[in-house]
Amino acid sequence: MSYRLSAQAEDQLDDIWLYIARKSGSIDTAIRIVENIGDRFRLLAMHPRMGRRRPDISPELRSFTAGDYVILYSIEEDDEVQIHYVFHGSQDIESFFHH
Repeated sequence: MSYRLSAQAEDQLDDIWLYIARKSGSIDTAIRIVENIGDRFRLLAMHPRMGRRRPDISPELRSFTAGDYVILYSIEEDDEVQIHYVFHGSQDIESFFHH
């Protein structure tokens, strides 16, 4: 089993890292949080159906948490996980998609 990141998810991870590094003043903290999110990607690759279905957003999307962050993903052919978005859980998911 494997996973792939969309370009948007890669950009969001970069933004998360930068925000945390600036806010906390600690590169180590930023690395640790982004690595925790990456650990969740690997977990989802091994168990793709762990996440909650999100028909309220899109029939193919699922969500899974990584600390304070939410991963939105879909299961592709051969159970490959496609990570579409990663963002802070305080964001309103529905408004994120309806802009």
